[in-house]
Amino acid sequence: MNMIEVKQLTKRYGDKVAVKDLSFTAAKGEILGFLGPNGAGKTSTMRVITGFIPPTSGTVKVDGLDVVENVLETRRRIGYLPEYSPLYPEMTVADFLDFMAEMKEIEPGKKQKEIDRVVEQLELGPVFNRLTGNCSLGYRHRIGLAHALLGDPEILILDEPTSGLDPRQRIEIRDLIRGLSGRRTVILSSHVLPEVQQTCERVVIINNGELVAVDTPTGLATRMKGVATLSVTVRGSANKAQKAIKQIPGVLEIDIEADKREKNINRLTVSASPDKDLRELIFRALASSDVAVLELSAQDASLEDVFLQLTTEDPQRKEVVQ
Repeated sequence: MNMIEVKQLTKRYGDKVAVKDLSFTAAKGEILGFLGPNGAGKTSTMRVITGFIPPTSGTVKVDGLDVVENVLETRRRIGYLPEYSPLYPEMTVADFLDFMAEMKEIEPGKKQKEIDRVVEQLELGPVFNRLTGNCSLGYRHRIGLAHALLGDPEILILDEPTSGLDPRQRIEIRDLIRGLSGRRTVILSSHVLPEVQQTCERVVIINNGELVAVDTPTGLATRMKGVATLSVTVRGSANKAQKAIKQIPGVLEIDIEADKREKNINRLTVSASPDKDLRELIFRALASSDVAVLELSAQDASLEDVFLQLTTEDPQRKEVVQ
C-alpha cells in the first residue's frame, strides 16, 4: 500500500519551473531517500506534499487523499521537519511542545501524555525547562523532531534532519529514524549521502525538477556501473582460484593482486553480470577446489558516485534509471 503518491507533479513560480512532471511513490512503513542538488526542486516537492503550497498541475495523494481537496486531513497524517526547525527561542521546550500540541489540535486529555511520549523518545528531559534558544544545535534538532512526532503521525517528511550535527549526534538521529521504519512512512532529504545509503530502503533522485533515478541504493550502484563487482581474498594459489571462478556463468573478468604485507594471500576482483548474485557460487567453487576463502564481499559504487554521475550529466536527457 502506498502512503504517498506523486503523479506528474509540476510546480511553477512565475516563469520558473521548480518541479516538472514528477512521479514517485512511498510505501507504508518505507524510509525513502529524496535527493537532488541545491535548486533541484526537493523543498518545493515536500511543501506540496505537506500542503503548504498547491501544485501547478498534477496530483499528490497522502493515504489515498488528495492534498488539495483534503488539505487539513492530510496535514494531520504528516509530521514535517523543515531544514531550519521553526522554534521560538523565548519559549521553554515544555511551553513550545505544549503550544505545538494545541496547534495540532491534540485532545486536552491526551496532550500531556503525548508530550511525555516524545520527550522520552527524543531524550529531551535534561532541557525540558530550558529556553529553546539556549539549547545546543543537537537538542534543537531533537526538539524539531519531537514537534514532528507529536500526534503520532503515520508519515514523516524530514528535510536535512542532521544538518550541522557532529558525528555522534548524526548517529543518534539516524538510529532514531531507522527505528521508525515499519510503523511510519518516512521521506528523508539529506546531503549526507552515506547516511542516506545506510538509512533508506529506496532512493529518488531529481535534477532540475525532473526525476532521474529511483531504485534501492544497491540497485542504483549496480545499474550505473553496468556490472557487479565482487572482492575475493584467498589464501593459496591465485591461479587455482582464478581457474575455479572462471567456470562460473556470468563471470566477465578477474583481476589478481597479491597482498604485499602477508605472503600467500591474494585478492581477486571479479566483474560479473549484474542480474545474478554470484557470491554463493564463487564460495562453493573455491571450496571444491580446496582454496581457502578469507573474505568475499560485493563492491558497490557509493551513492555519492551515483548521485554525481546522475546530476552532472545533460539535464535534458530523458532516460530514467528505475
